[in-house]
Amino acid sequence: METEPSQPTCKRIVFLGLGWIFFGLGVIGVFLPVMPTTVFMIMALWAFANSSQKLHSWLYTHSKFGPALQQWDRERVIPIHAKIAALGGMLISLIYVTLFSGAPPLAVAAAVAFITFGAVYVISKPSRTAEAVSIEQTDKP
Repeated sequence: METEPSQPTCKRIVFLGLGWIFFGLGVIGVFLPVMPTTVFMIMALWAFANSSQKLHSWLYTHSKFGPALQQWDRERVIPIHAKIAALGGMLISLIYVTLFSGAPPLAVAAAVAFITFGAVYVISKPSRTAEAVSIEQTDKP
C-alpha cells in the first residue's frame, strides 16, 4: 500500500469521495432493509484503500462493519442476508426501470445487463465460510 501523499491529488479526492458516499449508503442500509449494507461497505473499503490507509484501517477494524469486511477479504463470502437484500434491491430497481421509468429501450437494456451481471456475481459467491460448512458436515450423523 502506498503512503498517503501530503498534497491531495484529484484521483485521491475522487476515491475519498466515493468511499464516503458508499459508506453513507451502507449506513443507510443498516436502517432500510432494501439497502445492502455489506456490499456498500465493501465498495467503501475499496475506495478508501485507494485514497486513505487510515480510513481503510478504520473501516476494516470497525466493531460493526469490520467482521463482515474481514470475512469478505479472507474468503469472498457474502452472507445470505446480504445476498437477499442485494438481490431484492436489484429486483426492485429492475421493476422500476422496466415498467415505470420511461427510460429509452437502450437504457433499459443496459440496466438489465448490469443488474443481471451483479446478480450473477452475488449468487456465485459462497454464503458461509469453508470452516462453517466443514463444521456443519462433521456434525451430521
